[in-house]
Amino acid sequence: MGRAPALLIALSAVPVAAGIVRLAGLAGGAQITPENARFFAAPLSAVLHIVSVSVWCVLGAFQFSSGLRRRSPGWHRAAGRVLVPLGLAAALSGLWLTRTYPPADHDGPLLHAIRLVVGSAMVLFICLGFVAIRRRDIAGHRAWMVRGYALGLGAGTQVLTHVPWLLFGGIQDELSRALAMGAGWAINLAVAEWILRRRPALPARPRALGVAP
Repeated sequence: MGRAPALLIALSAVPVAAGIVRLAGLAGGAQITPENARFFAAPLSAVLHIVSVSVWCVLGAFQFSSGLRRRSPGWHRAAGRVLVPLGLAAALSGLWLTRTYPPADHDGPLLHAIRLVVGSAMVLFICLGFVAIRRRDIAGHRAWMVRGYALGLGAGTQVLTHVPWLLFGGIQDELSRALAMGAGWAINLAVAEWILRRRPALPARPRALGVAP
């Protein structure tokens, strides 16, 4: 598998597992509580978001395997064709949930605005990555798709940034919640930029399509 895909899948394990539990609850008729009532009121949007972002994180992790890209360039291109619509579905459904679902506890206007910015940025990055590969701009394609993947993987890092928030009940308010969430996306983008700057530019290759880190 390679170290990079393994680390990325490990990072996404908790939110993917939480998504599976949520889907099982929706499918199995779990007891409706104030915490999950909004999901039962409009389940299709939640299901689309959970499925698309989970596959985006797990399948996208394998696009970071240089060995797999060398051995199976056809697979890399095919996975890219799946990942682009999946990433857009994840981002757009996340925006829809932000706009239509009632906020959870400690979710305030600041977090609402951050989510709108992040979701819109993810859509933009994926679209720019798609346009770049259509122009045979491999380096540009890689850069935009890495950034889009980083935002989509935000929930994994937010598991870590929420540790202080969960441990210290005295700081659990709307501002600290927004900062914990925003920190997850900011850290991922910072790491993505660091990776892009430390690796040499890729040589031009005709007809490449996929998520190239």
